[in-house]
Amino acid sequence: MLASYFPVLIFILVGLIAGVAFLLLGSILGPKNHYHEKDTPFECGFEAFENARMKFDVRYYLVAILFILFDLEVAFMFPWAVVFKELGVYGFWSMMVFIVLLTVGFIYEWKKGALEWE
Repeated sequence: MLASYFPVLIFILVGLIAGVAFLLLGSILGPKNHYHEKDTPFECGFEAFENARMKFDVRYYLVAILFILFDLEVAFMFPWAVVFKELGVYGFWSMMVFIVLLTVGFIYEWKKGALEWE
């Protein structure tokens, strides 16, 4: 049984060895000319103008969490779509219940104003 995991172990080892080798080669062979403009903080094409630890509005986190939630729920639909014919009627109605719950949650968040950005 463990023999079936041997290709996975080889794949992991090759990946680790390649990653470490590329990091070492980059640090040994890469240029090391530092200057002021290169070492200054840079973000999105602008100079840093505030403290990096400034407080964000809670709506930013709410929208981010909602995006991850709905994105993951949609990701559950891809495996279902792949085996749709094998699942039959039970699989179809199970997904319909899932989609209805997803839609009810989306409408609830919409009505509460969680998706509004003022």
